[in-house]
Amino acid sequence: MGAHLSVEGLVKSFGHERAVAGVSFGVDRGKIVTLLGPSGCGKTTTLRCIAGLEHPDAGSIAVDGEPMTSVADRVFVPPERRSVGMVFQSYAVWPHMTVFGNVAYPLEVRKWPRAEIASRVDQALRMVGLTRYRDQYATKLSGGQQQRVALARALIFNPRLLLFDEPLSNLDAKLREQLRAEIVNVQREIGITSVYVTHDQAEAMVISDWIIVMNHGRIEQQGDAETIYTRPANRFVAQFIGLANLLPGTVSQADAVDGLVTVEVRPGPEGRVPLRARPGTASQAPGAPVLVVIRPEDVEVRPSSAAGGTNGLEGKVQSAVYMGGHVDYMVDVGGLRVRAYGRPGAACRPGDRVALELPPRACLCIPDDGGREEAA
Repeated sequence: MGAHLSVEGLVKSFGHERAVAGVSFGVDRGKIVTLLGPSGCGKTTTLRCIAGLEHPDAGSIAVDGEPMTSVADRVFVPPERRSVGMVFQSYAVWPHMTVFGNVAYPLEVRKWPRAEIASRVDQALRMVGLTRYRDQYATKLSGGQQQRVALARALIFNPRLLLFDEPLSNLDAKLREQLRAEIVNVQREIGITSVYVTHDQAEAMVISDWIIVMNHGRIEQQGDAETIYTRPANRFVAQFIGLANLLPGTVSQADAVDGLVTVEVRPGPEGRVPLRARPGTASQAPGAPVLVVIRPEDVEVRPSSAAGGTNGLEGKVQSAVYMGGHVDYMVDVGGLRVRAYGRPGAACRPGDRVALELPPRACLCIPDDGGREEAA
């Protein structure tokens, strides 16, 4: 069974640059938590601190209550004594060794008995579907197979934690999709506590029990995949997780009866349009600056002659791209671009005037923290 991981107040700087700025989170036993964010957000540095590959400047890391790192108490357990398995972006397999030799190596350096090594290696190779390649050299394997070797090697000594640092980045899209499902299956089968680092939002949503969105060394939001997607806490999360329209405005009325607020959005210089939306983390006080977030798949597109909704905008189609399952529309609403996914059979073309219906329960208020006011 997996261990419980606790990270508290983690800080790490490189020169004058603060890579991790007070990060705290926990991972329950047997769960997989993903650190998600753009390059340079601090996710890999956080992972390396957990592994013992970096010395943090402040904070603590504990596994099942046992301190691995505590800057205040001057505790630092070296990486080889943390019982942590790691899978890196680079496969890090040795080309002069067979698959068996690569997977067995961590046990050989620990002086395990040969018979027990052979049994463990065979078990690990079965888990990752590489039994038939046991005696082949790594140079004969595909990238996906080499990554499976790396995963088997990380699991071979029954670590308390399994850490993944962008393990699928070097693989093509189809193989990434296949391997991320296999990683989940293996992780669930053995019940090992895991921390996974990626910049790929789809990967995070498939793999994770819990997602931690990071930016500039800080945690922007954490929650399950559905919460992160449907209730983003701020502009960064809304734009980083999927595609989102961000409509700037101010709260004009908070309605305690149906739990919705009214926002006067500013689609252009010609005026304001009232929209009803769910309150998020933004202030509901009248006059508060907010952004109304709505995903393209939730925006309904109709010819302007068919207008009649109570929560909508009107605009002109800039582009209409057939995507198979939907038409990807970009609509100009008074200078503001709004993206919407319409039915393939709809007859809206560039230049057409259209009505956009924004269902109130699909709209969410978040704080307007500055930056671009254009929809994604």
